[in-house]
Amino acid sequence: MDNEVDVFYQELPKVELHAHLNGSVSSQTIEKLISRKPHLNIEHGMTAIGKGQRRTLDECFQVFKVIHQLVDTEEDILMVAIDVIKEFAADGVKYLELRSTPREEKTTGLTKRSYIETVIKAIQQCRSEGVDIDVRFLVAIDRRNGPEVAMETVKLAEEFMLSSDGLVLGLDLSGDPTVGHGRDLLPALQRAKNCGLKLSLHLSEVPSQLEESELLLNLPPDRIGHGTFLHPEVGGSQSVVDKVVENKIPLELCLTSNVKGQTVPCYSKHHFKYWYQMGHPSVICTDDKGVFSTDLSQEYQLAASTFGLSREDVWKISQQAIDCIFAPDNVKQQLKQKWIDLQPQVFK
Repeated sequence: MDNEVDVFYQELPKVELHAHLNGSVSSQTIEKLISRKPHLNIEHGMTAIGKGQRRTLDECFQVFKVIHQLVDTEEDILMVAIDVIKEFAADGVKYLELRSTPREEKTTGLTKRSYIETVIKAIQQCRSEGVDIDVRFLVAIDRRNGPEVAMETVKLAEEFMLSSDGLVLGLDLSGDPTVGHGRDLLPALQRAKNCGLKLSLHLSEVPSQLEESELLLNLPPDRIGHGTFLHPEVGGSQSVVDKVVENKIPLELCLTSNVKGQTVPCYSKHHFKYWYQMGHPSVICTDDKGVFSTDLSQEYQLAASTFGLSREDVWKISQQAIDCIFAPDNVKQQLKQKWIDLQPQVFK
């Protein structure tokens, strides 16, 4: 959907809780990266999925491999993170939790530690420039890398949780959902939970992951990414839904990502409807705004037009997202006040 977005959705203050750093890189930033590395012969079409295009989930992960080739130094990461943060702020996002897997690149001297430090530096730089957005960071475990790397990542996240003055809040479990099994990562996730890191886990992103979802829900996580196949209407189970509801675990729902990645057949069949009608906490998110050629204003407008939501409904969804953030209560209170202050001009 590359149409004009209604001003209401752009002015609506928003919370973004499911944004992968490298997947959020805009076409403008990709151009800058490509011009820095002409030897890679990367063309723009290799890094984004445009209007009307769809890809299998596997093809989506190929796109990330291309972006990783472009982002392999501290300098690249700093530029990318600053651009992404400023773009979210320009789209009316007032609170953002960015997530990314720390990578090391032997050729450029990038280490996992310097990767996290650089993202934190970008957040601090935007803050010092007065960009109107509160940004936090979730360190991601890529499930493809196995349990040992997962445990190393948790230890790094734990260290930064203590030293980053509240900027590193939690852990994301992501990566190709068809690789590995969540049970192997349980020790790392349990350690993260025990030390006070918040957990956002990609769950039931593809069919046939019910057993894994049951297992991971026992932790339980603090939020669920996607949860596409949790409910019984799409092959999930009522017992899993009951567990999610009982623990009041919010879902991070990414409409365009799921439609373009072909895990959901069309917008009207998106599981947003199932959870929203149940009154369960559901946060509208972008997933990868660069790769899927969207932004959060578009996602809100899509949800409203697809499911017949009024502006008041949309406001409420946006406001209730504040309760799902990982930052402490005083931050939630500040954001709630900001929403109250902005409401008259948004509904003018």
